[in-house]
Amino acid sequence: MQQKKFRDAIFVVTEERSCPHYNAGEELKVEELCAVLPEAKPVCMILVEKLIEITAKKESFQQFSQLGAKRAKFSCGGCQGMLQFEYKKAKGFSTLQMKLLSEAEELRRKKHLDRFYSKLRDFQLFESLDDGALYDLAELLELKAYPKDKIVLKKGEPGAHLFILLSGKVGVIGDDGLRLAEMGRGEIFGEMSLLSGEPVSCSIHSLRETEAALLSIKNFKHVLKKYPVLQLFLLKMLVDRAQAMALRSGNITSGMSGELDEISIVELLQLMNTSQKTGRIELLFDDAKATVFFNEGELIQIRYRGLKDKEALFSLLAKKDGHFSYTKGLPMELENQPPFGGFMGLIMEGVQYIDEQEYGES
Repeated sequence: MQQKKFRDAIFVVTEERSCPHYNAGEELKVEELCAVLPEAKPVCMILVEKLIEITAKKESFQQFSQLGAKRAKFSCGGCQGMLQFEYKKAKGFSTLQMKLLSEAEELRRKKHLDRFYSKLRDFQLFESLDDGALYDLAELLELKAYPKDKIVLKKGEPGAHLFILLSGKVGVIGDDGLRLAEMGRGEIFGEMSLLSGEPVSCSIHSLRETEAALLSIKNFKHVLKKYPVLQLFLLKMLVDRAQAMALRSGNITSGMSGELDEISIVELLQLMNTSQKTGRIELLFDDAKATVFFNEGELIQIRYRGLKDKEALFSLLAKKDGHFSYTKGLPMELENQPPFGGFMGLIMEGVQYIDEQEYGES
């Protein structure tokens, strides 16, 4: 039985429509009886079979030689997507100039990867990825720079990229034009619309000159599938962001918890008061635990380190670090408990007391 002969060849993707893996501009190779697909991408056996079929046919060899400098065109439409690619060149370099150009491109690519890698390695999001996985991710990123006061994402547009901030700062802008939040180096945005398929919910503006690494929606889905640990990180981040937005909007719900470095005790108590909540906030510190009970937003009982009510409140207002959780409802014995003072009067007196204590110490 005569063994098939395969030709070494390099192809370039010229067009893709709903291909789940590959992008326009990427190279496909057949080299020494092996198909070599873009790095950090899954192997599509349908495409591999197509490449082998092309390079094994006698007609394909004749087509290459007949076209000369022209590129033979092919397509792969074996799944839900469609990919078109063209013959680029055979393995090796026909001229010294081609070799030098290829070496220059490889050097540029290595600098690109090294730059992304060194920046991403310091980010919490990618701490769990080993060096090889992080290089795979860097291979998929593209760099984009934004001048100050530039719209990076516009509300209502379809989500197309995940943004990783490498430098600078951006602002989340609400419908009224007010700045809802700021994000800086190491933070990400754009993931919500990629995960949900919904349009972008808020506009993002650059507050200063900003650099971001962009990951396309196709590559984003591929990365999440390949590295499940990133799915867990993103899920936690989405929950934290949803909670932070709820706190800022006053929509605190039973079971909500958080850290006091995200919202001060004064702001937390005011939120309970303005939203007229009935329930309790439990505060956990390194040295002790405190419980604050509300009835329709008014303070009815506080317990902390042997102190109660007003004295306990004043001591709590000085705390800056700790964990809080809110639970709806009161124990039966406190349902008819009256407030131990007017809310705003207590808070103002407590803040003044803290200021006097700090001033006296200094």
